[in-house]
Amino acid sequence: MKLLLFISILLTFQSIGQGNFGYLFEEMPADSILPPSLSRHSTIKPTIRISQQGENELSIKALTDLNYLQKNSATFKTGVGAEINAQMNNKWHIRLMAVQGATKFDSSFISTPYILSPTKTIDWYTDIHARTSYTPNKFFNFQIGLDNNFIGEGSRSMLISDYSSPYPFAMVRTNFWRIEYAVLYQFMRERKLAGYQAKFASSHHLSINAAKWLNFGIFESVIFQPKDTLLNRGFDAEYLNPFVFYRPQEYSLGSSDNVLLGVDLTANYKHHTFYSQFILDEFYLAEIRAKSGWWANKFGGQIGIKGRFGNSNEFFYRVEYNFARPYTFSHLSEELNYGNQGRSLAHPYGSSFMEGLAELKWQKDKLAAKYFINYYLKGGDNNGFNYGADIYQSYVNRPSEYGHFTGQGRQQNGLNSAVTFSYRVLKNEAINAFIESHLNYSVQQNSIKHLLVVGLRSYLWNDYRNY
Repeated sequence: MKLLLFISILLTFQSIGQGNFGYLFEEMPADSILPPSLSRHSTIKPTIRISQQGENELSIKALTDLNYLQKNSATFKTGVGAEINAQMNNKWHIRLMAVQGATKFDSSFISTPYILSPTKTIDWYTDIHARTSYTPNKFFNFQIGLDNNFIGEGSRSMLISDYSSPYPFAMVRTNFWRIEYAVLYQFMRERKLAGYQAKFASSHHLSINAAKWLNFGIFESVIFQPKDTLLNRGFDAEYLNPFVFYRPQEYSLGSSDNVLLGVDLTANYKHHTFYSQFILDEFYLAEIRAKSGWWANKFGGQIGIKGRFGNSNEFFYRVEYNFARPYTFSHLSEELNYGNQGRSLAHPYGSSFMEGLAELKWQKDKLAAKYFINYYLKGGDNNGFNYGADIYQSYVNRPSEYGHFTGQGRQQNGLNSAVTFSYRVLKNEAINAFIESHLNYSVQQNSIKHLLVVGLRSYLWNDYRNY
């Protein structure tokens, strides 16, 4: 046994490494459908890719995020920064991206991952994404950083999305035969009156290529607080174990930690991909069969299809449906819910919602155009009770035990659409001039809002404006 351990360590640090990692922002040609492969796994993003550069590279690029929003009163978002990329010996890849700016945003129309002060006219913000990757060989990859992570093939993710603020993390990924196994440790926090309260998460994802065209995955995650009224336990050593199932581990600890389980499925056919996800927070099979609407039957899912068509595949399309039952991702307190700094770690609508979306993209040389549309139905709190839509509300304050349904409470439904035209001004710096036209329609208010956005932006990570 010791001999096998020694050999594995030797191979880890002596074999030839290759690869760097991509960006979180999914855009053509990166969102093209890759040829089927038994060894390639694209579920976890940023994806690890074979390096096409030399052994040692260093680059510094300018970043911009300059937006002017035309509304009743002008709002804006300005930001400038830099990106530093370094690659050493085809094993180490280091990236630091930082933008510093000021913003005057109307969060009622376009949301932002930053927590803005309602009393200030202008907010200053700092956006930092940093990641260090070590790929000693084709079997292992180690990452640490301050960044987001994403699991899935969809526009949204019901497992882990990049919607919340960046957080410190550590990740280990191993790839062998037809399997990729990833362990992710997340170090997050929630804002309190006296500062911040820490919270941790530990997640596993197993990806299996059953065939060149078929992949399925298994996901589990546990969210826990390092300190409560009884104990200051820090990061539980039991949750550092990369080969443990969290639910029995949670029971053995006698804790009230929040455990979620999920599965995902991907099937490829030529230039088209079918994908789906299912997340399980809590359930009781007898209550599901009884169709009683029990509050603790908490689950959600996703189904979608995307692909390429046209001459040289310059068109990209996607159709997707997402949903979550009331109280999914919520818990006793915000230190145990599935969120970070006031934002969901999964879908931006939180829970108690249904959403259908579609998008169409075209790109040729420096020009690109996109059309996005979604229809949503979501619930909301009513009469002082938590109806299960806001994951930051404790599920203890629920109006009843039974009769719960998706979209309950103060129901909201409507339609969002956005048309974007962009032109790449500086290719090496990935700076794009763009113009966006947004339309929001609310069924309850029977009103239409329009917003026009123009500016310059570096498309390196998602800045969600479509929900």
